[in-house]
This record gives sequence, C-alpha cells and structure tokens, in this order.
Amino acid sequence: MDVNQAKQEHLLALKVMRLTKPTLFTNMPVTCEDRDLPGDLFSKLMKEDPSTIKGAETLMLGEMLTLPQNFGNIFLGETFSSYISVHNDSNQVVKDILVKADLQTSSQRLNLSASNSAVSELKPECCIDDVIHHEVKEIGTHILVCAVSYTTQSGEKLYFRKFFKFQVLKPLDVKTKFYNAESDLSSVTDEVFLEAQIQNITTSPMFMEKVSLEPSIMYSVTELNTVASGGQGESTFGKMSYLQPMDTRQYLYCLKPKPEFAEKAGVIKGVTVIGKLDIVWKTNLGERGRLQTSQLQRMAPGYGDVRLSLELIPDTVNIEEPFDITCKITNCSERTMDLVLEMCNTRSIHWCGVSGRQMGKLSPGASLSIPLKLLSSVQGLQSISGLRLTDTFLKRTYEYDDIAQVCVVCPYINPES
Repeated sequence: MDVNQAKQEHLLALKVMRLTKPTLFTNMPVTCEDRDLPGDLFSKLMKEDPSTIKGAETLMLGEMLTLPQNFGNIFLGETFSSYISVHNDSNQVVKDILVKADLQTSSQRLNLSASNSAVSELKPECCIDDVIHHEVKEIGTHILVCAVSYTTQSGEKLYFRKFFKFQVLKPLDVKTKFYNAESDLSSVTDEVFLEAQIQNITTSPMFMEKVSLEPSIMYSVTELNTVASGGQGESTFGKMSYLQPMDTRQYLYCLKPKPEFAEKAGVIKGVTVIGKLDIVWKTNLGERGRLQTSQLQRMAPGYGDVRLSLELIPDTVNIEEPFDITCKITNCSERTMDLVLEMCNTRSIHWCGVSGRQMGKLSPGASLSIPLKLLSSVQGLQSISGLRLTDTFLKRTYEYDDIAQVCVVCPYINPES
C-alpha cells in the first residue's frame, strides 16, 4: 500500500513547526559615482526600497525582519520550542482526540505534552493547538515523536504518528586548567586557581551574560575577571561582552579551602571536586542559552604522611643575627605519630637550639606549631633547609629542604653608597 495514500485516509492532519525568532533582513547595496553611466539611479532605487534604513541606505542591515526559511540549528543549552496543530480536514465530527509529543534522545524519552487528557470532540475545520518547550541538555540526534489517536463517528479508533529528526550541536568549547598556589606560610591559605577557556564555535556572535563558578562545599571562590574603576568593578572584557565566532575568552577564579576543611589535613587530598561552571549567553535577538559543566575535579597535591609549613617568617634578616620562625607540623596520615625534630646545619643556614627535640604524639589530622631560631652566614636570598622529622613508632624519617626563602642583608653596608 502506498504510504501517502494511507496518510490521506486519516480525517485529521498534523502539522509541526519550530518556533524561532525572526532575523534582521540584510540587503546588498549597489552604489556608483555620479559621473558614472547610471548616475543617481542606484541611489534613488535604494531610497525607494522599503527594506533599507532611511538616511542610511548603504548599510546592509535593514529595518525589516525575515521569517525563518528552514529548521535552523539547535545548540546545547538553548530552549527548543515547537508549535503542534491538529486540524480536522473532514466534514464529520471526530471524538476522543489525544495528541502526544515525546522527545527521544540517545539516553531517554521525555514527554513534552502540556496535557495528557483527550479532547472530547473536534468539529470540521477546527483544530487543536499546543506549544511545547524543552531546554536541550544533550548533544547528538533528537527525534520529536508526535502521535495522534481519535475515534470516528462510526466508532472506529484510528492512530497515526510522525517523526521529526534534528541534530543538537555544541555551542561552546570549554577547557579548564588548574594551578596550585600553595602558600609557604600556612596550610589554611592554600589556594587553587582555575583558568576556564571558552570558545564560541557557532557562526553568530554571543553576548556573554554570565560566566560563574559554583564551588563545592569545601571551597569558597573569588572571581578575578573584574578590575576596579571609579569605585566599581568593571569587567576585564569591557562593557559590551560579545564573543565573536571562533573567538576564545579566558576566565580566572581563585578557590580557597574553607577553614573547617583546610584544618583537616586528611580531607583535601587525592581527587577533589572543585565545582562547576555556569555559563549564560544570548544570541542576536535575545535567545537565551545556558550551559552547566559537569563537576570539575583536580588532583590535590600530596604532602606525604607529615606536612611541614611555615606560619611566620620575616621578609628580611641581618647576616649572622638570629631570627625567629614558626613552623607548623601536620599529621596527614591515618595513624598516630611520635615525632622527633632534628635540625641540621647547611652551608648558609645555622640552627640555634637543641636538635633531637621530642615533639610528642600527634594524632591523625592534628597540627602542632613550634617556634625555632636560626641565623644565616651568607648574604642574598637563602633557602631554609635542614629540618628532619622521625616517627619513632615506624622508625621512618622525613626530610624537608627548601621550606622557604629569606633575604639576608648586611646592616653595615649602605646600599646608596
């Protein structure tokens, strides 16, 4: 049987149209000089053209709008809208009409119908209209399945459906990089910098309305995409935040561990969840799109079983004069340690005090602050090294070199002489 003939036997007709905003009409202006053969003919024709802008006829952009001539492109994050109409083409009343619209993706099937109840009857030349909306969250092939069931006057139940296939494209290419900015002074102030590179891979410009980072519960975030101007923060990309096709923009964020997590050395280690990016944009006539990335993860830096950091250190010290520092020892393991601190002199750094000091027992995740005194016998930028911790329970030794750097100067030399 001919498929088209079978379709014509139905009393109802189904029409599906995608709802999109119109585009601005563009024309191709043709001009010439007055001394050329056409004279002012082209100029008069452009002024009489209703699609041109009065007083600016040579601009390609006109005042009229153009209705969509094809299905167009659908991008991830945009809202897909469609108009569904069922019309009674026959001369008889049809009863119990049920219109159902489903969207089939590669992973799920969604019901988009506003109402799942049947219409009691539909008279000749009347129609049932419905508008469906769906925020596209998957890329790839999508199939809109529209099914219609009804009952004729003779009691016969009929059913037909139509399929509309379309592709969902990716509008943005998002790449992320993590930079660890561990502080030398305190484990609490460890920071992570996130660089997000966003590229517009569509064929039209975008207005970037919002690009924000929603941190996980372990971090607080500071956006570094504004500069202070006149007491207010101004975007580093200017007031008109447009992203042209194939252009790339870089956003920077600083994340700090919250105090309740930073103090627990064993919490932030291994693979940790940073958060997710929330990107909102608009296209030519204000069509809104939104894209959220999956949870961003990074590998936290490993500190071993015992971490040694500095809480207090002077910027500049005098040569051969003792100065004080404060070290912080954190047990990053899951067992209790009994630690002994040894101080070993280097070529330029000399420790003051007794080496082999008993630190006592340190439970998992606990920290201990200890003041130390030392001096430098060499001028310039010197690295503080030579500390050694030994766990007497397991007879395991941990050595720490290049803990921090200090500037050593000679107070007897006048730098201006």
